[in-house]
Amino acid sequence: MLIQYCRNKPYFAHSKFRSSSKLDEKDLLYINKVGLDKIKEHAFEFISKRLAPAKPYKDGKQTPYSGHPVFKAQHALGFCCRSCLNKWWKIERNRQLNLEEMNQITEIIIGWIKENINTN
Repeated sequence: MLIQYCRNKPYFAHSKFRSSSKLDEKDLLYINKVGLDKIKEHAFEFISKRLAPAKPYKDGKQTPYSGHPVFKAQHALGFCCRSCLNKWWKIERNRQLNLEEMNQITEIIIGWIKENINTN
């Protein structure tokens, strides 16, 4: 189950790229402005539209590196494209994510954001 990430923080620490993703001041201001509930809505929307389809539009390039705190979390956690989802989370490509998976990914993203709010 994906949610195990919250308990045993997998393998991202050894990835220089994944571990370098951090929230900046602009992200923190945005989170404070709209609140975590709205950020969670955005996360679910991004996942359902950009990651959940079996063959997402522009797969591999669908997640910007900045512009929203969720985008940074997606890159930090390997939820940015179907290739990374397969590499880091062993979720096969070419099949649509189900609702439970989308909810779990959203929760993991929000957990990462909360953790990074506390470290800033």
